[in-house]
Amino acid sequence: MVMQDGGAVDVRPGPGPGRAAPEHSGAYLASGLCLALYAGALIAWTVHGISGSDAGLGGFVEGLFNPGASPASQEVGPYEWAFAVAFLVIAALALAQRRIARPAALLSAFLLLAVSAREGVGLLDAAYRDQYGNDELGGWALATRGLGLLAALVILTMLSPATERRGGEAADRRAAGGAPEELDARWRRLSRVCGVLFLVMGAARLGWVLRGLAAPEVDTGRYLRGVLDASEPGPLRLAVTAEFTTVGSVLVLLVLGVLAVRGRRDVRGALLVFAAVELYLTVRTVVWLTVTDFFNQSFETTEGTLSAVTTAYSLAAMTSVVLLATGRGFVPYGSPRPEPLRTALDGRYGGR
Repeated sequence: MVMQDGGAVDVRPGPGPGRAAPEHSGAYLASGLCLALYAGALIAWTVHGISGSDAGLGGFVEGLFNPGASPASQEVGPYEWAFAVAFLVIAALALAQRRIARPAALLSAFLLLAVSAREGVGLLDAAYRDQYGNDELGGWALATRGLGLLAALVILTMLSPATERRGGEAADRRAAGGAPEELDARWRRLSRVCGVLFLVMGAARLGWVLRGLAAPEVDTGRYLRGVLDASEPGPLRLAVTAEFTTVGSVLVLLVLGVLAVRGRRDVRGALLVFAAVELYLTVRTVVWLTVTDFFNQSFETTEGTLSAVTTAYSLAAMTSVVLLATGRGFVPYGSPRPEPLRTALDGRYGGR
């Protein structure tokens, strides 16, 4: 630090392109370790489910992409499988001090906090609490929930204030090519494209939720309890309900969509992670619709046609977001670098 015109000026060298500032190293390390531990717990539950299933490992591998082949005895489901992999990737990026891990980790923390809040509501029910004591794995299940809550609180507490100083952004400016205005316009354009794709998907999914709730055979109160109350389904399970994942995905799509349309520079990691998870779940849905011959019959009704169109849009939109968010043009902190270094740095850093 030096003094200039009576004020302090930070002249410390910034971190390398895409890397967190040194003062945030502890926050990134703690967050990465928490996510790695929670991912390990989900993987342990998955292995336990495989060992207790008649289908074995082969059935589980097939069930990864074919819902009809998924073993019924799994304690966790495709939502947990997808996020276990995502958490491991985010943890690796956080441990490597990559700034792209911060928004992805914060999104993960909010999701874990939502799951924990839902579990807290369920624990208010005496019968549901008794299941933890009566089930032989109840203690492990409660410990897993506690680990998820701990991970969420650590990440939110430590990574939320871990914003970058100007030195870190300057390093990224040196690592990107072109004029500052050109790069900023390109980044905002790609961000807005991703945001619009997310918003349209969120609106479409919200429409299907409202359409389902309007059906006379659907109990709206029970549906909402399935979203907010872990005791509603009855049996003790670590896998969250379809109601929770559906409503949660709508909220995340809309919130991230708004942030991306506004050009927030720190949303790239969250967009990439959630789009990748949604892409996996959509591919799984497509496989299921294919093996059940849904597509051959879907265009016989208006609702079936709209469902097929929504699925196709989800597949295309999430693929597009993944490609855009990992592409060279999506530089979250970028601006110019010296032209003589452009070719060398392009090969070394890949534009990230």
